[in-house]
Amino acid sequence: MRALIQRVSQAGVTIHGVVKARIDKGLLVLLAVEAADTAEDIAWLSGKIVRLRVFPDAAGVMNRSVVEAGGDILLISQFTLFASTRKGNRPAYSRSANPQFALPLYQNFLHRLRADLGKPVPTGEFGADMQVDLINDGPVTLMIDSKLRE
Repeated sequence: MRALIQRVSQAGVTIHGVVKARIDKGLLVLLAVEAADTAEDIAWLSGKIVRLRVFPDAAGVMNRSVVEAGGDILLISQFTLFASTRKGNRPAYSRSANPQFALPLYQNFLHRLRADLGKPVPTGEFGADMQVDLINDGPVTLMIDSKLRE
């Protein structure tokens, strides 16, 4: 699994002109699933995201997690995070899992993320054409890959 994580002061997702979800302070997580992903990847990545110390403490140092900061998480599926641009100019998505495999893992990840965060996690719609808006706070943007453990 691969996640692009952005610390936001607000973020939202709109589908077919209707706002599906919106958060204020927290993390926007764009998530991609590959065919080699397992329950171990889900557990590791979810735990890593909720424990990331990317929110400022009283001294202004990034030393607090989303839980400690009282923030929310907005989860969006995004298969393009596994794009390869090695050959030519058209990205290839062969590392991205097919939807029949990816959807159950995405749903399991969402379930685990909600449990780890301890509250609801709003989402987009798996496989939908979505418009995501955000105000990146900092900016703080991190890429985490569960296979690389970084």
